Amino acid sequence: MNENQKTEPTRILIIDDEAPFTRMVKLNMQNAGNYVVETLNESPQARIVAKQFKPDIILLDVVMPEADGGDVATMLRESAATKEIPIIFVSAMVSRNEAHKGLYQSGGEYFLAKPVSSDALIDAINQVLL
Repeated sequence: MNENQKTEPTRILIIDDEAPFTRMVKLNMQNAGNYVVETLNESPQARIVAKQFKPDIILLDVVMPEADGGDVATMLRESAATKEIPIIFVSAMVSRNEAHKGLYQSGGEYFLAKPVSSDALIDAINQVLL
């Protein structure tokens, strides 16, 4: 790894309709390490924001009023500019037992249960990006 790669921050896009949740995660992630975090609370704008921000990974809520996480993921994967960006679904719909208290895969998708700690998010992001 060259010196530039070591200092380049991980770019994270958080898409969740709950503004207090996205603010808290953004603050915690920025305080925890080398992260640049963008948040979005209106899921229909996900493709535009993802194209502009160019995240390394997306944390995506499942249940949202305008377009749910499945719809947003499909929309992102249909665009050449965003189709390769890894997505971790973060949802209260996933039980801790299902999530095995951490990141788990189902149907080729990654999931984390809410509420989720900053440490669990960082571990999940590292696992997916490696």
